[in-house]
This record gives sequence, structure tokens and C-alpha cells, in this order.
Amino acid sequence: MVASLILNSLLFNNRFLGIEWHLWKVIGWAGTLIFFSRFLVQWYATERKKKVVVPQAFWWLSLCGSLILLSYAIHKRDSVFIAGQALSWVPYLRNLYIHRKNKAAQVTCSACGTLNPHTHQFCPSCGGVLGPHR
Repeated sequence: MVASLILNSLLFNNRFLGIEWHLWKVIGWAGTLIFFSRFLVQWYATERKKKVVVPQAFWWLSLCGSLILLSYAIHKRDSVFIAGQALSWVPYLRNLYIHRKNKAAQVTCSACGTLNPHTHQFCPSCGGVLGPHR
């Protein structure tokens, strides 16, 4: 009986949550959920490290979510929505590029195997001397 009440409240005029569902509605919601999930990823990473962290997954979710939302906005021909999403992906790509560039510039400590910025002379984990510096 309770399940029937819940189902009836979710299905209104044969529409789930009162929303008429079709392919573009699913695409729009998928973009919104992907874009929102980036905040959960960032929050989790920050709580885990106990300092503000923006992981690479945040930028990938931002990029994917914004491009999906842009395609939905173009489909809907909503000029305000299109303008809001038209260039939002540019800083996401830039941050992914910077992340990749910084990761490539890291030096592995031969003593303990941890990755360190190429500017460090000594490994903060074990104190070992790091390789050649740029």
C-alpha cells in the first residue's frame, strides 16, 4: 500500500516526477548529473586529504557535463543556455593540459618510489636525493 502511494506520487499523468521523458530530456539530465557529480568528487578528495584538492576527475566531469549540456541547449535553441555553456569548456581543457604537463614533469624518488615535483632536490617522504633538475 505504501509502495503504491509512493509510485502514484512519482507517476503523475504517466510521467515520472511529472516530467515528459524523451531522448533529449535524458541527455539534458545526464549532462546535469555529470556536471553536478564533479562537486562530489572534489568534496571527497578534499575530505580525504584534509586540504582543498581539485582532482583530475573534477575537470573531466566538468568538460563532459558542459559539452553534454551545450548539446542539449543547442537542441532546445535556448540562447541564454547556449551562451552560458558556449565557452565554459575552455578552462576545463586548460586545466587538464596543465595537469598532464605537471604530471610529466615529476621525478620519481629512487629510494622510496614517490613522485615529486621536478623542482625538489630532496624527497619529502624519505629525504633521498632526487635526480637531475631542470
